[in-house]
Amino acid sequence: MNKQSNTYIIVYSIVLVVVVAVALAFTAMKLQVTQQRNIEIEKKTDILNSAGLYKEEPGTDKNKAVETQYNTYIKQSFLVDAQGDVVQSADPAAEALKVLNNMKAALSKPETERELPVFISEKDGKKNYIFPVYGTGLWGPVWGYIAMNSDLKTISGAVFAHKGETPGLGAEIATPAFGNQFVGKSIFKGDQYVGISVLKGVGSSQGNDNAVDAISGGTITSRAVQSMIIDNLKFYLPYILKQQTAAQ
Repeated sequence: MNKQSNTYIIVYSIVLVVVVAVALAFTAMKLQVTQQRNIEIEKKTDILNSAGLYKEEPGTDKNKAVETQYNTYIKQSFLVDAQGDVVQSADPAAEALKVLNNMKAALSKPETERELPVFISEKDGKKNYIFPVYGTGLWGPVWGYIAMNSDLKTISGAVFAHKGETPGLGAEIATPAFGNQFVGKSIFKGDQYVGISVLKGVGSSQGNDNAVDAISGGTITSRAVQSMIIDNLKFYLPYILKQQTAAQ
């Protein structure tokens, strides 16, 4: 074929475009798998951290360490419906992680269709119930994990994250200093569910078993965390109450 002809140039261009497109598609697919894997590891790390279970292992691949610890300490994971009943499925653990990947969609479903994930950890005889929560901050999504003692009243740990909150302000919700405030707090006042309030002002929550201090300069993000916890845990309330009754 004459390399100077229009036909050659057209054919050559088509082949080049196809080859580049295939290469880009293949690369995108490979990256997508890696990205999804990294997201899953991040979620499992946060679940473990919320219950104070993740421990770094120097010299060990982090992904492998997270998987090992997750499989060791997370004894159960499943979905619960609006009535507080465990949803029966062939692979409840896989279903729980699947819904966890899109909590926004799960929370937006009508009550009769809503199914939310629960994770139960156990170490040295201590059990924690871990509830994912999701909301909207000042600049984007905020989310977290609330771990509760076996009484399902007292918080044993909390981890929060965000997509685009302001560094040094709203982004402080992701720090241990903020999350540690929740330890020992109760989502019940007597027998009444109240969730956790996030109060503006340093020391404003002192002596209040149902509140923590807000982030200084991050009022809107702090309010978002408060709404996220109160609204999301309310969806889990039927399950929580059933477990409390069963334990009596």
